[in-house]
Amino acid sequence: MGAPTAKKPRKKKSKIYFGQPAQDAIIAYNATDDPLEKNNIYAESINAPFDKLAENIIHTFKFYYFDIPLDEVKNEVVAFMVMQLPKYNPDKGKAFSYFSIVAKNWLILHNTNNYKKMKSHSGIETLDYGRNLDAEETNIETKEMYSELVDQMIQFWENNIHNLFHRKKDLSIAYSVLELFKKRGNIENFNKKALYIMIREMTGANTQLITRIVNQMKSQYESMLHQYHNAGSIDTWDTGSIFAQ
Repeated sequence: MGAPTAKKPRKKKSKIYFGQPAQDAIIAYNATDDPLEKNNIYAESINAPFDKLAENIIHTFKFYYFDIPLDEVKNEVVAFMVMQLPKYNPDKGKAFSYFSIVAKNWLILHNTNNYKKMKSHSGIETLDYGRNLDAEETNIETKEMYSELVDQMIQFWENNIHNLFHRKKDLSIAYSVLELFKKRGNIENFNKKALYIMIREMTGANTQLITRIVNQMKSQYESMLHQYHNAGSIDTWDTGSIFAQ
């Protein structure tokens, strides 16, 4: 009787459903003009990650206010992501981040609209034992959707701060603002008054000067937010010419 044949160890399936292969496939999809090749790339390497991403976002953030089955909602989200495929630019960030934002934006818009319709028909403020959708949306935006936005905004200012501010005092305030954003997770009272007090303690500047510098920094925020929503990331490179005085 011969020695038993050793069993080959099973390869563990990767838990990463939207990793580098999906990233590469999306780049390849956008690089070809051949419809057949696009279809093959999508079917083999993009559809499954998109499907799983949509499903995870729906359930993670409880986007349940729809009058159609959740599988159909998921298909709608996937279809919207496919429409946005040509807009993805790998130089701006990872595909996972970009399409997560695309999916969340679609779901927030349509989930909210459906919730408002349901409220108008039911005549009550909340539908499931006191759940506050508005509070949930705020929480999603501030704690989930925009954490990456804030990180990229900080990187933008680190690269561009000298393009806007030249005086030592102005730079001191601007860098203090950035430092507080970097430590935002450790600051319990993150409101305007508390921030101004902390900046004043860090720089010795008066409130009027702090307000002027903060307002100049805020003036860039809307364009950053618009760019982030449309491209999935902010251009954080040195863009000195836009601040020409």
